[in-house]
Amino acid sequence: MNTPPVPESPSQGQVAPQATTAWARVVPIGLTVVIFGAIFWRIPFGTFWQALGKAQLRPFLALMAAFSLCFFLLDTFVLSRLIRWFHGPLPYRELLPVRAVTYLVSIINTQLAQGALALYMHRRFQTPLGQISSTVALLILLEATNLILFATSGCLAFPGGIPRISLVLPIALGSLWWLLLSLARGKVGRLGQRLRTHVLLSTFQRVRVQHCAIILALKGAVFFLALLVHNQALAFFGIQIPFGRLLAFLPMVFLLGALPVTVAHLGTSQAAWIFFFSAYAPEADLLAYSLVSHMTFMLANGTFGLLFLPRAYSDLFGSPRHS
Repeated sequence: MNTPPVPESPSQGQVAPQATTAWARVVPIGLTVVIFGAIFWRIPFGTFWQALGKAQLRPFLALMAAFSLCFFLLDTFVLSRLIRWFHGPLPYRELLPVRAVTYLVSIINTQLAQGALALYMHRRFQTPLGQISSTVALLILLEATNLILFATSGCLAFPGGIPRISLVLPIALGSLWWLLLSLARGKVGRLGQRLRTHVLLSTFQRVRVQHCAIILALKGAVFFLALLVHNQALAFFGIQIPFGRLLAFLPMVFLLGALPVTVAHLGTSQAAWIFFFSAYAPEADLLAYSLVSHMTFMLANGTFGLLFLPRAYSDLFGSPRHS
């Protein structure tokens, strides 16, 4: 006699996803609190406040606002190149609203921002989400490559400045590039033969060296702009860091600050500024500068997102428009 299957309790199938979601929310908050707790344990809040009070905030804010606008325009241009190469022509002005809103969403959740971008491209080109995800993954990998290349140059220029384990990054990066490109071309035995036509590798199948070189050159130009801006902005806080040192270690600061492990990317960036540059300025001054510059850049990008939100909402959830 066959025993009828026991129906699964609704709570049984939901426990794991709910637990995962809870951890995804709690861990960044906890890590942010721990990092700032350690920082302010080391740096008295009163000293930090004094450092903030002596800063020339008006010219600093004007400079950072101008840089935020330039970054937004250049970053959108880079994204438009990738979309044109792998999905089709898209007017630059039409991409600006959605790119701006991804900045706003990324303050809360980086993955959600990437999802919003993928949704827009899916609606705009009627392209499967898997192919779009492949392009977004390529962009993320190129952004990481840009920072790691500069950071590696810093490691070699100042070999005693950071832990040697950081040199693992370029090795891991090179291995990842080799694996993805080999799989996309069916070169890793049976696994490559199976995955070469997978939709998530579609962009990696078509990408060429010249594509990567152009994107890295554009991203490199954005980095040098950021380098010049920070070099000037530091002076408004009374901080003087040798240009060579800033060139060598600012990429590592950006790389650590980009990790999606804290709330709004706070904490890791401030700790990195203190770690790499404490020999050139008081830690309280570095904390004040890094925190204000981070918040200014984040709020400026969020403002762009708010200004473009009505248009982007229409693009994301209105009637699809075709080229």
